Amino acid sequence: MTTAKDLFIVAMDPEHSVGQGDLSLALAGAELIDLIGAGTAAVDGDRIVPAGSPMLDDRLLGEAAAALTRQAPYERIEDWLWRRGRDLSATYQAALEEDGELTRKRSGRLPFGPEHMEPVDASAHRADRWREDPVLAALASVVGIDAGRSEDGPGLDDEAATVVVAVVQDAVTELEAVRQRRSIEKAAFANIWRGP
Repeated sequence: MTTAKDLFIVAMDPEHSVGQGDLSLALAGAELIDLIGAGTAAVDGDRIVPAGSPMLDDRLLGEAAAALTRQAPYERIEDWLWRRGRDLSATYQAALEEDGELTRKRSGRLPFGPEHMEPVDASAHRADRWREDPVLAALASVVGIDAGRSEDGPGLDDEAATVVVAVVQDAVTELEAVRQRRSIEKAAFANIWRGP
């Protein structure tokens, strides 16, 4: 399974509350890390350089590879995250449902209780597996999921993955700043209409 699919499965756990925008940015970062690992892309400074086009077994990863900018000056990592990440969490949910890896379940005993998604094969997505993968744990941490790992556990040993995770962190922070600014503007606008 790809890093992005693993991250999506981890994030959908009811114990975690992850914003769709944050998750979409992290999924785009996970795809990029997998593309780098597959030899399809490389990182040069803050740019993504296509490095080849090996056959990828995963459809969504193939779409990500096809979306790489193949002409210089190559795309910045941050720009890739925003472009590729648009509604990516919804894309992953639909793809995993279509592939039969996710199913809709109802909570509670009533047939009209709230719906939620869960993996079809829970044993294939053990909750502790993601804690053992430093890249997956780092991306999960970026979106607010605590891996419960100690500081002296294995860190990211790949420079390109470290760069991508750092850029994902910056993008998620920027998205939160935009949310806060909009919330403040909305509250100020509401106060204008209420009057003194």
